[in-house]
Amino acid sequence: QVQVVESGGGLVQPGGSLRLSCAASRFTFSSFSTYAMSWYRQAPGKERELVASITSGGGNTNYADSVKGRFTISRDNAKKTVYLQMNSLKPEDTAVYYCNARHIYSRADVWGQGTQVTVSS
Repeated sequence: QVQVVESGGGLVQPGGSLRLSCAASRFTFSSFSTYAMSWYRQAPGKERELVASITSGGGNTNYADSVKGRFTISRDNAKKTVYLQMNSLKPEDTAVYYCNARHIYSRADVWGQGTQVTVSS
């Protein structure tokens, strides 16, 4: 019922920047503010890994060590959107990036379709 849709992926050169967006919709019983939001990524041949997460109120964030200092997660509850600002991109960042919404009470997960990020010269 709840839906999240990613956008903003593409091809970028090493050292470049991209901003991913995840728009949430189709809320009925729960509001966007009751979901913790996360970005995951999955590279070919590897398991999906957590990149960054943000609490439902936006007061706390967590990052994978590999992206600390380069990526920033944020959310706009009024727009029902979460962002991932990616700077100083490296070829190792190449992956499909997925948005995840987790209800803070039921812990039900909703996943987006993913958006491809390719870092290459």
